[in-house]
Amino acid sequence: MMLPVARTRDEARLYLDLTPCTCGEVDADWQHATGLLDGELVSVYDATCPNCDAEREYTFGLPEHEIAADYPNFGGAEPSQLIDPGRWMDLADHLAGNLPADDSETVAQALQFAAAAVAEVMKFIPPGATAVPADAFWTPEGQATYNAGPARFHRTRLKITQQTYRMT
Repeated sequence: MMLPVARTRDEARLYLDLTPCTCGEVDADWQHATGLLDGELVSVYDATCPNCDAEREYTFGLPEHEIAADYPNFGGAEPSQLIDPGRWMDLADHLAGNLPADDSETVAQALQFAAAAVAEVMKFIPPGATAVPADAFWTPEGQATYNAGPARFHRTRLKITQQTYRMT
């Protein structure tokens, strides 16, 4: 059975945060467990929607190799199978665009997350290419972000954006 791989717990939780219930609710008290499914080690997240009481469950494959423990830790060198590059860029934009004026620690953490999200976008650039290809965007939200500004997904511009978030 081929399940999408959650490279790390941080990536799985972000995916869950980006995936609302069918009623539209995004909050949930997720419970986590690992186990075997068809002989493969999997990670399972389940919750009951606090709005409509729907039972929600997501099962992810686990990566074959150990991932470094940086913070935030979204994954290794391979691109995400859960979150497309447009959604990663949306996250970076949201974090960098909603910084509190009075809390330097929160600002630093948000910019660290934004820089990490941009790094995730860059993982979708194929070797020898200069930009994320249009076919790498598989969600409607990600495609809309790409269509609104394809130039934002060029390697040079992504590096400048990431460095700006790291210096701020």
